[in-house]
Amino acid sequence: MLKTALFSTFILLGTTLFVGCSSSETKSQDTNNAKANEILATNEIILTDTQQKQYVLKKTPQGYILKDNPKKLLILDIFATWCPPCRAEAPHLSSLAKKYKDDIIVLGVTIENGIENEKLDIFKKNYHANYPIVNSTENEKLIEDVASKLHLGRDFGIPLLVLVKDGKIIHHFQGAVEEEFIESEIKKALRK
Repeated sequence: MLKTALFSTFILLGTTLFVGCSSSETKSQDTNNAKANEILATNEIILTDTQQKQYVLKKTPQGYILKDNPKKLLILDIFATWCPPCRAEAPHLSSLAKKYKDDIIVLGVTIENGIENEKLDIFKKNYHANYPIVNSTENEKLIEDVASKLHLGRDFGIPLLVLVKDGKIIHHFQGAVEEEFIESEIKKALRK
């Protein structure tokens, strides 16, 4: 009799826990669907860098166009200040941004919600990230949209470097990459 009572209690608790997880999972899916619909509903993503300059990206089905510089190769560096490979990659991106200043624009896009601009400026100084770093409420929308377009899911590795030309994502690197590999893809995109 005791075994039957314990077994029944165990089944009841197990069922309650399962239903609870299922319910919250449905709410989470509803929230994710709402976010996806919100991203799809807008055609522009407005990003603001640490110096309060705005960058407007027009979304296309396959990528983005930088509104003020539609002909430039856009390089999105999705990173975090605490990430060692992101830190190591920053000076290489700066070097390439300087070398190809007439043809490319590098935008650092932090994954860190609510980080202070001062911390990003310290990152820029310490790791020689001499390119704009956007710190905007729109970062998350852009990052989710990029991950969706690349079929990466939510837990992708960083740094994530995305090359965009003429409104189309043409290449991406996930994780630390040698400067020479990035430059090779830049040259291919620019046909140099």
